[in-house]
Amino acid sequence: MEVLASGKGFFHVPDPDGHREYVRTHKSRELKSKVITEKEAIEKFVSDGDYLGYDLNHTRRGPNALVREIIRQKKRNLWLAVRFSFLDPAPLIAAGCVSRIDIGWFVHGGTTSKAIEQGTVKVTEWSNSAIVYRQLAGAMGLPFLPMRYLGGSDIFEHSGAKLVKDPFTGKNIVLVPALNLDVAIVHAYQCDEYGNTRIFGAGLSPVETATCAKKLIISTEEIISNEEIRRNPHLTTIPYYMVDAVVHVPYGSYPGAMPGLYTVDGEAIMEMMLTDRTGNWEAYLEKWVYSVECHADMLEKRVGAKKLVDLMKLETIKEGYHA
Repeated sequence: MEVLASGKGFFHVPDPDGHREYVRTHKSRELKSKVITEKEAIEKFVSDGDYLGYDLNHTRRGPNALVREIIRQKKRNLWLAVRFSFLDPAPLIAAGCVSRIDIGWFVHGGTTSKAIEQGTVKVTEWSNSAIVYRQLAGAMGLPFLPMRYLGGSDIFEHSGAKLVKDPFTGKNIVLVPALNLDVAIVHAYQCDEYGNTRIFGAGLSPVETATCAKKLIISTEEIISNEEIRRNPHLTTIPYYMVDAVVHVPYGSYPGAMPGLYTVDGEAIMEMMLTDRTGNWEAYLEKWVYSVECHADMLEKRVGAKKLVDLMKLETIKEGYHA
């Protein structure tokens, strides 16, 4: 295959056979309870230097409780794979957790931009969809997938993609390398104790994110019975044998929304946006992360039951988000 051009971005070299071997030898089909706390899940399954990814972002069904626990445990040298990321990388960067990012989109001008400009965080640019294509390749056990766009753009120059001549048609096509995460974190609506996971409504790539990862932590709003899973198997988004840990964290996407259950806390999001601009992360992280023991403690001390009830009342669209 003739390579016509190559992006200059650094990328994690795919090892599809190694990933398949890991899954084959580490993912048990045994039905056993995987319910543990967020502290236990992050301690056990997230290591310094891991390649980490997640589904959606801070404002919509993001795994925010797990992200705060990663910060609380001071994980280091993480490589993030993110898209539609809004401010998601900012608190992790400010806390010293991240050294490299594969990124599709983020809020420019704040913490992430400064870290890139100062060289404290290395970045490889992709489009949002290119990262999903890479996840899909990793999930399928392939070394790469073709895309009909990205070539000819500035993003291509800063990515790890390649422009090649299609051996079938003779036309130019872009290839992106597979992405296989060390660990993925996904927030869900419902899950049983074994890891059978339900995600309702629109999403980005929960299945691809889960399948391309060696280790998978599911945080969930609700733990339901396995009998309910068996009654409606078509509602299962991610099967149990992909999952390594189940963490029960109601309001686990706070301050973001869990569509159909509760809306976004606009005041808390604005606080985070202001912090991103001013750089006063020390006070922010002390308030929301370090001074509380866990997610439930944070909700009790920093949010309160009344506000949580109000956020539920303000989420008026209910259709499509329940079994």
